[in-house]
Amino acid sequence: MDQSEYAFIKRKVLNLTGVDLDCYKSQQVQRRLTTYLARSGMSNWHEFFQAIQGNPVAVARFRDYLTINVSSFFRDEDKFAYLQHTILPELLASAPRLRLWSAGCSYGHEPYSLAILLAEATGFYRRHEILATDIDVSALARAQAGGPYSTAELSKVPPSWQERYFRARPDGYYVVEALRRNITFRVHNLLADPFERGFDLIVCRNVVIYFTQEVKERLYRQFHEALRPGGILFVGGTEVISQAPALGFETVGISFYRRIDSR
Repeated sequence: MDQSEYAFIKRKVLNLTGVDLDCYKSQQVQRRLTTYLARSGMSNWHEFFQAIQGNPVAVARFRDYLTINVSSFFRDEDKFAYLQHTILPELLASAPRLRLWSAGCSYGHEPYSLAILLAEATGFYRRHEILATDIDVSALARAQAGGPYSTAELSKVPPSWQERYFRARPDGYYVVEALRRNITFRVHNLLADPFERGFDLIVCRNVVIYFTQEVKERLYRQFHEALRPGGILFVGGTEVISQAPALGFETVGISFYRRIDSR
């Protein structure tokens, strides 16, 4: 793929999906694009874009592929155990009602995992505020519906929690209404839209790893501003924020960073 072809693809992708590929690692994106074109059966990108133009389903499928919606409940169990037993108790000690943001929530596994941990800690009645956002409208629709989720997606959910927080239907498992009502789902583009502020915990896992270093640092600074002083940023299991203090964070466990403010 030469540079002129890639420039054409980036323009078309931005116009069709709102995804700015300039923010993503070039080589990784180009490999995924080449694979997708081959699977589509089209001979070139002009033919491909002409075929999906005006087809919302095809465009959504393409955007879903580019934004990599892959997850499960309690992905990286040890990190969620640390969140449950160390981070959340510390946050709840200073703020009985928490405000959380699941950024890049995909199909909803992450915000529902957070809601389960909060329900276990304080019960449904506390009504902690959880904002769950993603750029993918189709992924959000499934998340907002509370399912369906497969048995494999629930594989890391303890049996007692499966019984308490999910209901089986013919097409899969659905999250119970009492859990769903504490979450607000909203379309949000991390690369273009403004961030709300005052969060106690922001969870953004396995999202920024696909971005360039410059974009990563910009997002970390925005997350810093979106957190309240002392708030926590929870990132993916393979993600490390290099030079965290320069970005306003201190490490408080693997994958966990606390907002610090210079005096």
